[in-house]
Amino acid sequence: MNEQVARSVVLMRAIETADSKHEVLSEDDRLYASRSARELAQWQAAETRSEATVEHFLQQRAELILKRLAERVPAFGAFLHRRTLMPTWSVLLPVLALLAGAVLDRIGNPHRVDLLSAPLLLIIGWNLLVYLILLVWLLVPGKQTGWAGPGLLRRLAVGKAALPRKLPPAMVAGVASFMSEWSQLARPLVRARLSCAIHLAAAMFALGAIASLYARGLLTQYAAGWESTFLNAQQVHDILSVLFAPALFVFPLQGFSVADIEALRFAQTPSPLGGARWVHLYAATLLLVVVVPRLALALVAAWRAGRLARNFPLELDQPYFRKLSGRSGVGTGPTVLRVLPYSFTVDEERHKGLVAVARMVLGEQAQLMLRPTCPYGEEPQEALRDARLDDPAVAITAALFSLTATPEKENHGDFLDYLVLHAPRGVAVLVDESALVERGLEGRVEERIALWRQFCSFHRTSATIVNLLHPAKYPLDLGSGLSVSAAR
Repeated sequence: MNEQVARSVVLMRAIETADSKHEVLSEDDRLYASRSARELAQWQAAETRSEATVEHFLQQRAELILKRLAERVPAFGAFLHRRTLMPTWSVLLPVLALLAGAVLDRIGNPHRVDLLSAPLLLIIGWNLLVYLILLVWLLVPGKQTGWAGPGLLRRLAVGKAALPRKLPPAMVAGVASFMSEWSQLARPLVRARLSCAIHLAAAMFALGAIASLYARGLLTQYAAGWESTFLNAQQVHDILSVLFAPALFVFPLQGFSVADIEALRFAQTPSPLGGARWVHLYAATLLLVVVVPRLALALVAAWRAGRLARNFPLELDQPYFRKLSGRSGVGTGPTVLRVLPYSFTVDEERHKGLVAVARMVLGEQAQLMLRPTCPYGEEPQEALRDARLDDPAVAITAALFSLTATPEKENHGDFLDYLVLHAPRGVAVLVDESALVERGLEGRVEERIALWRQFCSFHRTSATIVNLLHPAKYPLDLGSGLSVSAAR
């Protein structure tokens, strides 16, 4: 799935999720899009003599839904065609850097070449410092590479933060959710493109300085020399010997001695005959130390960006996509909801409710895997010792609690922590309110829901409230899905 397709799919999911009441997209709209996308995906697969995949189906469905929304709401159509700043930056930064490099050397005397030219030495020193920082970043685990902050990366990924006007409330919420999610998903790609632009700009800056030296040399007679309050000729010779060593090693350029350096002190009569030698030395040094490494780094960043753009890392192993896959008739991913009750007895009616929840989340082909109840107070590793938490046939692993229970860190918390740690695909939390409602304690439902949500958040999960006796009360449709924590 490439970047553009992934962007459309994420936008489609954000709008469907926000439109839980089907105010923007009716059920007929969604079913029509699914049927048409399935047919188009199968036709596309037949044309290429390959199998229809979930990626093909999602691409076609996203195009159909977004096109229909753009026809209904012109403001949304304008948002679809909104351009980000990254393409402009990729061109503008190198061009401005080239111009800046071309005028930089005019800060000094345009009729002489300083052996200790501050602008040229600053260019070389700054780039060497950058290489050192990049090397340190490579050796630091868990680092946040790049100087760009989240705000800049977000702006480059999704454009201006202002939401389009004249959108229905559900679409406003969906677009806002998309902008937040896409800025996170696209961050590695944006960072790679920004790195490419910055490295290319650094190379162009040095090339501008080189071009300026030679261009002025065609029409101006350079007088070469140096001056310093604290350095003598021997020290200057040592500095320049190290500085120009790569250029003298690679290119057949004329070297210099301490006597040559002493003769070029500006305190004496400047020599108009030695300018070309030092121009060549500085130009070759800038080429080897700045231009070539920066271009190489830019190529690496461009290759990384191209790879991410062609194969965008969008995680399709999520309830929303699994339910669509189950309805599409394409793809072979698992559609099993595994439920792990904790101090919860599941009777026949509630078992039927769990089956309904599985179908809501994973589609009509979903299957329920109900594990034996984990007794209150038992160690999770003992209760789950024969459970394969990494079973590839399981789409979602869900812990099941009753809203009548008061969550306890030492029991319910330990159970959740164990699942979060050992379930590679994450864990969902189902909290059933049916027993509390049956007891006629509706007034305490909201209070308990708030308590369980706060508790689950503390344990790096998110509570999903259900009523297993009346599953339709909290419909987990294509929009809402089921909150699944990421395993850490």
